[in-house]
Amino acid sequence: MLVIFGITGDLTARLLFPALYNLVHDKFVPDQIAVAGFALGDITEQQLRDELAQSLRRQFGQQADNHLIERLASRVHFVASDFESAAGWQQLHEVLAQIDRDHKTGGNYLFYLATAPEFFLPVVQRLAREGLFQTGKGQWRRVIIEKPFGHDLESAHELSRELLKVARQDQIYLIDHYLGKETVQNIMVFRFANGIFEPIWNRRYVDHVQITVAESIGVEHRGRYYDHTGALRDMIPNHLAQLLALTAMEPPSSFSAMALQNEQVKVLESVPPLDPEECEWCAVRGQYANGKIAGQAVTGYREEKYVDPQSKTETYVALKFMVDTWRWAGVPFYLRTGKRMSKRYTEIAIRFRNPPLTLFRRSGATLPQPNHLVIAVQPQEHILLEFEGKVPGPVLETRKVNMTFDYRDYFGVANRTGYETLLYDAMIGDASLFKRADMIEAGWAMVQPILDAWAENRGGELNLYPAGSEGPEAAENLLHHDHRSWRPL
Repeated sequence: MLVIFGITGDLTARLLFPALYNLVHDKFVPDQIAVAGFALGDITEQQLRDELAQSLRRQFGQQADNHLIERLASRVHFVASDFESAAGWQQLHEVLAQIDRDHKTGGNYLFYLATAPEFFLPVVQRLAREGLFQTGKGQWRRVIIEKPFGHDLESAHELSRELLKVARQDQIYLIDHYLGKETVQNIMVFRFANGIFEPIWNRRYVDHVQITVAESIGVEHRGRYYDHTGALRDMIPNHLAQLLALTAMEPPSSFSAMALQNEQVKVLESVPPLDPEECEWCAVRGQYANGKIAGQAVTGYREEKYVDPQSKTETYVALKFMVDTWRWAGVPFYLRTGKRMSKRYTEIAIRFRNPPLTLFRRSGATLPQPNHLVIAVQPQEHILLEFEGKVPGPVLETRKVNMTFDYRDYFGVANRTGYETLLYDAMIGDASLFKRADMIEAGWAMVQPILDAWAENRGGELNLYPAGSEGPEAAENLLHHDHRSWRPL
């Protein structure tokens, strides 16, 4: 049984319920799966069912299985209450007991906290007090917690400590939805299942690595939350740190959750802490101003709803990190993320070192460009290898050519939210694609010196950039200082 706290929010309709639909459709979960929701709102159970069913029809269009949609929606049960109400929790007990009887779910509960971060700890503590983490023979009870996990290193450590007082480590699943994307999961297969890539995946052959998470949207309705968070807290300790860890990790001893997580923690702990005085040249922050995206005028961040008109919150950040391991010593990892960029795009780009150019200088030919291996995560999932080829003709001239593997072309994967694998793994007790608390704390440790410097008005100015651009000019200077440049979006 899936129990969603905050079921009336956007996350359930847009991502969780479609993912559950896909799992049932593909027969990864048993037909008796049911959903219990707990949220404060003036909506009836039938209205919630109707809204979720309509959302599925909109998302899947002509491919929608209407019979399955109706069957799944009919198994949604709803407790309309705030999380502190004793009556609400009593009703939840009754709903869970009824679902266990009607659908033979065996008392197995997957709790999902699709709530605001301030409710994470109180809800888990209440679950423990209500005895909902207690299991009988053959039963399991687990909880999935969304990001953000803490607001800084200290709060993340405190939250982890308090959660472990009321639940076991193997019951806590810290989710990062990027890990549900097929291309992200494929990084490990790409590296460790192919003998031609792993031997060159090191400082001898790699010049640098760029990780980009660009968004074309603004803060939308999240102005209050975002103005107290910013791009650095919102994206770097979780999404981008996770992509860095997967890219730089050593081969694990197995694909077990512990082995995979151990290697990723080692990477993040190998990032040397920045001195606050270094932040001015290794970190750039920006904020979007008025501009155009796809020909449409958009307002600047300070004009967004619920945002302070004098806000200094960054909507863009570019960083340079080093990974002090034998494999990566001397190879910079450049990370950037921003809102209101020219397009929505996420990629990991490995740039390889130049070959010796003496031969081409002597021939008078055009000099070859560096090779890139690009792992594109969204919106289109593919892997691209850029290399040099000869232009046909009597003159020796080279040009960049591409070899591309596209998930949609090879496997026809469509209408996936990225949560299917994560929900399924949590149900079967596989934590391989989830984070441990020490992974999250290591991610916060990477950015804490920057947060401290910015809080003291050190670390460089806030750079404005027009919406629809590729970020502030200062971000380009971050790489130009190293005689490198960002890949264009």
